[in-house]
Amino acid sequence: MFRKLTDRILVSPQITIDQVGEAKAQGVTVILNNRPDDEEPGQVNGAEIEAAAKAAGIAYLAVPVSHGGFAPWQLDGMAAALEQAGDGKLLAYCRSGTRSTLLWSLTRARAGDNADVLAAQAAAAGYDITPVRQIMDALAPQ
Repeated sequence: MFRKLTDRILVSPQITIDQVGEAKAQGVTVILNNRPDDEEPGQVNGAEIEAAAKAAGIAYLAVPVSHGGFAPWQLDGMAAALEQAGDGKLLAYCRSGTRSTLLWSLTRARAGDNADVLAAQAAAAGYDITPVRQIMDALAPQ
């Protein structure tokens, strides 16, 4: 269920309480929720995932991303989550994993990572970052 962007970055559609244990078993040290609560009926609330993560010894952060786009504070939140994960793994999730992947790619492009490499990593995990590619190029350090 978790898709690998890099050896340290995993993305996923909405996770369940049970999948928190699976994340722990795979070496996840930080779970990043990129999904607003109550986006659709029946979705697992962020507070429930947070409680399960903390019980499993996994840090939890929430940086919700709506379908309206990305803001600098959200890139800052992803960067902080990546930093907090350190040598461990980060699992970011949203409804499908797409917003988490797009947020990761924007954040890494802003940090100076090669956009073509990021696009290839996302594609290998089954995600297309074309919708944010121009923004990635604009964010890249000159």
